[in-house]
Amino acid sequence: MIRPLQIRQVKKTDQEKVFNSLIEHQHYLGYCHPVGEQLKYMVYAQDRPIACFSWSSAPRHIGARDRYIGWNKEDRAQRLQYIAYNSRFLILPWIKVPHLASHLLGLMAKNISRDWEKIYNHPLYFLETFVDTERFSGTCYKAANWIYIGDTTGRGKNEKKHIKTRSIKGIWVYPLTKDFRSRMTVV
Repeated sequence: MIRPLQIRQVKKTDQEKVFNSLIEHQHYLGYCHPVGEQLKYMVYAQDRPIACFSWSSAPRHIGARDRYIGWNKEDRAQRLQYIAYNSRFLILPWIKVPHLASHLLGLMAKNISRDWEKIYNHPLYFLETFVDTERFSGTCYKAANWIYIGDTTGRGKNEKKHIKTRSIKGIWVYPLTKDFRSRMTVV
């Protein structure tokens, strides 16, 4: 393991351009501006960046997630803000440290709700991400105790004809509290 590690929130700092550039040039999806509430993190070892995380507002409707939480339409409309979506996760390609990815996911899970609440005035109870099953198996998420709950439909948010237009993604989730279901449903 590389030590010491520092995780810094870089949104609206002088390091945000470095973050955006690293994602644009090193992540297979490139950079796209996150939607809604969002945080960007860079992980440093000895003041050098080694990894990047982008978190944003969760997509509105993900069937497997909604069923896993136990949501109806009203619950989702009123509680969606308590989920953060891990839209980008990058360990720079020249960093070769066994188990680093799962270790960093664990560190992020311990800190993100506190950081989110400082900026957006509400906590997070749940994290989610999508893993392109044609490229990756989700091993680091599994090793970090994330839970695989199913696959996306491959239709994307704007597809009206129910036709697969994108690759299927595995849906991985991480509850941040044991009582997340009661906190995320309308009483």
